[in-house]
Amino acid sequence: MKRDFEMLNCRTWAAIVALAAVLTASPPAVAHEEGQDNGPTHFICDFAKGYAWTYEEGKYRSEPPSELKLEIGSIDLDHQSASLIIDGQGGADLKIVRAINANHFLEVVNEGFLNLTTIYDRDAATGKYPAVHSRHFGLFGQPVFAQYAGSCVAQP
Repeated sequence: MKRDFEMLNCRTWAAIVALAAVLTASPPAVAHEEGQDNGPTHFICDFAKGYAWTYEEGKYRSEPPSELKLEIGSIDLDHQSASLIIDGQGGADLKIVRAINANHFLEVVNEGFLNLTTIYDRDAATGKYPAVHSRHFGLFGQPVFAQYAGSCVAQP
């Protein structure tokens, strides 16, 4: 039994070392060069479907949220930055996480809560960019979160 434990321990450490190597490796090369056209630099997004959840008295309760419209502008994929615009007002700075066929725009709000908007590659049939918007926050110590589905349109 002691030998089995030692083998398990060695395997566990080997897995941890392998995972650490993957996580600290250089990011994969991207298919563009800095300064090259990386696509739209401004989107107008409309999220008409979704659900919002609240957690109160030991239970989750869901309801459809109000329609949400927002803009993401000043998109700079090379520097992984953008800005959030709501009701024509500039606001939060966004960080960008690039993915295959999508870009994630992350807002860390003052209280440490997160908002995440993912815009996928353009749908050739509609000309729109499918998108998802998620909000993760708390209110009076209770979890509140929402997820919206919609689309974005590139602006010149």
